[in-house]
Amino acid sequence: MHDTGQARPADPMTEVFESQRDRLRAVAHRVLGSHADAEDVVQEAWLRLSRQDATATGNTADIANLAGWLTTVVARISLDILRTRRARTEVLLDDRLPEFVVTPDDGPAPEEDAVLADSVGLALLVVLESLRPSERLAFVLHDLFAVPFDEIGKILGRSTDAAKMLASRARRKVRATERPAGAGRERREVVQAFLAAARRGDFEELLRLLDPEVKLTVDTPTGVVVVLGATKVAGGARLSSGAGVLGRAVLVNGLPGFVSWHQDGTPLSVLAFTVTEGRIAAITAFVDPAKLARMDLPDPA
Repeated sequence: MHDTGQARPADPMTEVFESQRDRLRAVAHRVLGSHADAEDVVQEAWLRLSRQDATATGNTADIANLAGWLTTVVARISLDILRTRRARTEVLLDDRLPEFVVTPDDGPAPEEDAVLADSVGLALLVVLESLRPSERLAFVLHDLFAVPFDEIGKILGRSTDAAKMLASRARRKVRATERPAGAGRERREVVQAFLAAARRGDFEELLRLLDPEVKLTVDTPTGVVVVLGATKVAGGARLSSGAGVLGRAVLVNGLPGFVSWHQDGTPLSVLAFTVTEGRIAAITAFVDPAKLARMDLPDPA
């Protein structure tokens, strides 16, 4: 056959999908917090679009708003994944946690606001992880990607007003991580009370201080393990309460935290706490010895 040298016209469906790929990936990543899962979701959306095209009239003309259709598909797949995670007590994630910057916490100081300002991105990611699936989806789609509430309601199987309420509830939790006057002191007190209860093995006090749907994320040598629910987290805190010999309060990317060391001075763990509405909504823990050895940690108090 003779090659005319002329490029074949691009498939309109492929063109639209590729033009939306980055946005779809961003939506999935914000909802799921995992780059690997986001890539899988976008690929599944492409497969569903291809099947839709094959079963229709040979093109995507039946989909009036293809970009909106793709966003809906990505959101629904992501929601299914979130709900599956919530149904399990532990999950292993492909992504590693971001690096944390650990600084001594000597109490409230004028320069602390600057430290917190630098860590807004991480704080948002952490608090998003603490939201319920429907809250997280509503907040991410509306506040971060301007998806109308009526469309969000359809994705969630809720009314428009219910979708607004979910996003509002999530927004309050996100705003609770911001820095009103006196918030730092109150959060420190909650974290200190939690650590004291863990040392005593006071299960009831631990439950009082933990949000019922608290999320514990632990960066281990073999991956990132997530434990969900106050009962599970409180039980683990009681079991590990006697492991640390030395410890001191720190700021971990601006969040209240705690570092513990073995008796010989080698790091045991780094904890970061997200406190919302007077309860601990999320805890992130580094226990990987190799990663701890690379961290620039303060000296034991």
